[in-house]
Amino acid sequence: MARYNGPKTKISRIFGEPILGNGKWLGKNSNPPGQHGEKRKRKTLGEYALQLREKQKAKYTYGVLEKQFRKTYEEANRRKGVTGDNLIKLLESRLDNTVFRMGIAPSRPAARQLVSHKHIEVNGEVVNIPSYLLKAGDVITIKEGSKNRTSITSVVAAKNPKYSWLDFNETTFTGTFITYPERENVPENIKEQLIVELYNK
Repeated sequence: MARYNGPKTKISRIFGEPILGNGKWLGKNSNPPGQHGEKRKRKTLGEYALQLREKQKAKYTYGVLEKQFRKTYEEANRRKGVTGDNLIKLLESRLDNTVFRMGIAPSRPAARQLVSHKHIEVNGEVVNIPSYLLKAGDVITIKEGSKNRTSITSVVAAKNPKYSWLDFNETTFTGTFITYPERENVPENIKEQLIVELYNK
């Protein structure tokens, strides 16, 4: 499936935050991208523009294109509960995102590559679909033949943040998706209610 392969810094400068990883350049140049970015006056965005901008931010953050994002939203809308919260829960339960959150990969694109190249197993079976949605209790592990790859083990050995809805054992390279996260525990700066309003137009 196609995905964004352009300059990450450009996207980060559009939104003014490091949504695609390292944001070290934002401090030096936080202006919008383009030849006249520094001189361009930032207009006050209208309601629709704000909603669209928030959807674009979510799509870039989780590496999802429009068609798949809409399907995820429709599934969130079908489920019981608050649609916006459901949307974030579904995005967080993607296999590539979970591999990233567990610290097996340094970024979501890297996690996507690990999954696509068949280095990850779910409940003992190799899964190479990055958008695979995990369920509570699913066990994620690095495939036995991939555990000796230094490119993987060096990342796992690094100090990684812990999340309450995930459990990962750095010794056995095995993790568990305990449950769907509560919205307040997800660190992403996304106003999901604006996305819901956009799709409800």
